Amino acid sequence: MSDPQTRPFLINKDEDGNFRLTVRDTYYNSQGYMLVKAVMHDQLFKTAAAAKTFAQANFDAKPGQYATK
Repeated sequence: MSDPQTRPFLINKDEDGNFRLTVRDTYYNSQGYMLVKAVMHDQLFKTAAAAKTFAQANFDAKPGQYATK
């Protein structure tokens, strides 16, 4: 499960003004250290709301699971 400090969906703006969605998976190694695997999707979105809608439709994202930093 994800750590409350690391939200599973990151939405940020690129230099061209498009929004990008990164899906993060948080897990712990055998010694208890938190590791985060992040995968940025190739799809570009015109608004952050469009990225959130995509995450809800494809990854069953819930409100409050998004980060912008």
